[in-house]
Amino acid sequence: MIKTKTHKNQQIKSPLNYIGGKTKLLPQLLPLFPNRIENFVDLFAGGCNVGINVKANKIYFNDNLIYLVEMYKTFQEKTLDFTLQHIDNRITEFELSLKNEVGYKNLRDTYNAEKNPLDLFVLIAFSFNHQIRFNNNHEFNNPFGKDRSCYNPVMKENLINFIICLKENDVNFAANDFEHYNFSGFSDNDFVYCDPPYLITCGTYNDGKRGFKGWTEKEEKQLLKTLDSLDNKGIKFALSNVLEHKGKENTFFKKWVFKNEKYKLAA
Repeated sequence: MIKTKTHKNQQIKSPLNYIGGKTKLLPQLLPLFPNRIENFVDLFAGGCNVGINVKANKIYFNDNLIYLVEMYKTFQEKTLDFTLQHIDNRITEFELSLKNEVGYKNLRDTYNAEKNPLDLFVLIAFSFNHQIRFNNNHEFNNPFGKDRSCYNPVMKENLINFIICLKENDVNFAANDFEHYNFSGFSDNDFVYCDPPYLITCGTYNDGKRGFKGWTEKEEKQLLKTLDSLDNKGIKFALSNVLEHKGKENTFFKKWVFKNEKYKLAA
């Protein structure tokens, strides 16, 4: 049996190697946040790297990838021992390894038929670059990570610490598109963090090819409008974004930043 312990001063790492995760930037990000936060909203949660390390009375994670959210909820609801045993059982049952592509594909077929949230985690552990991809039928379709991806001791330790932190704190999950997130009831004691897909980059999370909404100029404009609305209500926020990338320029974001001189820009 795994004995839980408190991780008050320890940085918690996501069990997922999430593309665009902010683990390495936490020392720069967290000092910019308010010292006292009642409700913290991680609006584009992804790997949950930011929200899981924020000191707040309540933490709200949101992501429009519903299967990812269901996995987190299962981590929270099931006992730690149950989750770890399920992972070990699946690895044994399907003979998963760095070499066994057939076993991986068999588990992938099983997950797509049954949608067991814990099976998704096992698939991610052994998938190419630990990516999370679905097709338009919402079937997980990331290829096998031969000779490079597996469920290793570091991933297991991160998973254990992550689950313990979920259970020790007041954490809530939602699976909404950001424009449908309900901010009613929030006040100037609350804080919203946004790490959306970046308009001028080409991550697999924003290409619109996972059976879920992609990220276009329309979504970019709507998010900036949402943030202005939060500010008008006195709700504090932070936004991670990119002004320029490989010769491309996010003109919408640039105009918004320099038009709103009251907003602080940190490099």
